[in-house]
Amino acid sequence: MTSPRQLTIVGAGLAGALLATLLARRGWEVDVYERRGDPRVAGYAGGRSINLALAERGLHALRSADAADAVMDKAVMMRGRMVHFADGSQQLQRYGRDDSEVIWSVSRGDLNLTLIDAAETAGARLHFDRRLDSVDFSTRTATFLGDGPHTHVFNALVGADGAGSIVRQQIDRVAPLGERLEWLDHGYKELEIPPRVDGGFSIEPHALHIWPRGRYMCIALPNDERTFTVTLFLPNKGDPSFETVVSGEDARGLFQRDFADALPLMPDLEKDFESHPTGTLATLYLDRWTLDGRAVLVGDAAHAMVPFHGQGMNCAFEDCVSLADQLDSDPDLATAFAAFESVRRPNALAIQQMALENYLEMRERVDDADFLLQRALERSLAERHPDRFVPRYAMVTFRRIPYATALERGRIQRELLVEATRGRTSLDGIDWPWLDAEVERQLSPLTVSA
Repeated sequence: MTSPRQLTIVGAGLAGALLATLLARRGWEVDVYERRGDPRVAGYAGGRSINLALAERGLHALRSADAADAVMDKAVMMRGRMVHFADGSQQLQRYGRDDSEVIWSVSRGDLNLTLIDAAETAGARLHFDRRLDSVDFSTRTATFLGDGPHTHVFNALVGADGAGSIVRQQIDRVAPLGERLEWLDHGYKELEIPPRVDGGFSIEPHALHIWPRGRYMCIALPNDERTFTVTLFLPNKGDPSFETVVSGEDARGLFQRDFADALPLMPDLEKDFESHPTGTLATLYLDRWTLDGRAVLVGDAAHAMVPFHGQGMNCAFEDCVSLADQLDSDPDLATAFAAFESVRRPNALAIQQMALENYLEMRERVDDADFLLQRALERSLAERHPDRFVPRYAMVTFRRIPYATALERGRIQRELLVEATRGRTSLDGIDWPWLDAEVERQLSPLTVSA
């Protein structure tokens, strides 16, 4: 017999482990099933990007789980984008006003280990080497494979098992979710910049480095080990693309031509390029995330997105806090799950859209004169109207304003920036009385807590 305050989470990755911690700390009986072995014993084998950008939404969730301090001990501050122009020059474009508005580069593996420990400490039961095989929702039984089949009776299932979610597939068999997967026509390859001979960082550590080249780009995020994870994003077809850049020698030629200042920093470029897989990028859309009170999806299982706003993990963590809060306030699982979906799904759609838009900005616009002028005006307006004109990036990254609100306010602000700077090469002559009046008219004040 299952308890009404019992949940079974499938997936002990970042979202699953965090949700298990939050619920167990609130007195829920939690079982977590993970297809991989215990990374504390077997070593971390994520197969995904080795570092991630942690922002305020994710930090708030970690604080709720009392795990923020352990994570931040190994995090590396990133103040902004260090743009590497084609002529070899560089420019730091700050994310926020000062060092109070930064993002943090964190190791996916270390973060997962921290959260698994936190979940176990909170009282969750973790079952490793248990891959979900099938679910019978009529009898509420799930079959896991490991050293033989294991049947588990559940009260409700939470699918925190990533973009390829088996829980999602099992729900879809009995109640179609309207799944749509939109592939980006670009892929990626992860490379590395090692430390200097003396053990220090090879380039500025407190920045996300970006080499924008129009249809493609490179980025580099710092790691606690003084390395940088470099990600090359290329189209799947065309020239250059993963169709034409196939070998390590091809990669060297591309870097010599387009990323010349990065090439000397990457002694293992050819080996890394040939040994690391080419990743794919897609956005997952669902019409529904729940199966009455029997199952619910969170994180990538519900709304996988492209990584260009650094919000995939942060959004998933926000899901976990929202679901835990909803379960605390409503004892009926069906209504709690439905309320969670109604709150989170519009916001997931908004950040999915903003992540796609940010790719165009990163690869095409950060070295564009019009964009830089609009950024300068954006900073001025943020100083003149701090309670009304908050840059979209700041709303997404440094506050917990609903993503859907940030998307809509960002659209209004962008229209004002474009209109005010049209035909200009500097801020001289800006019609400040008109612009101030439009900000007052179109943008209501944001609350301090937002």
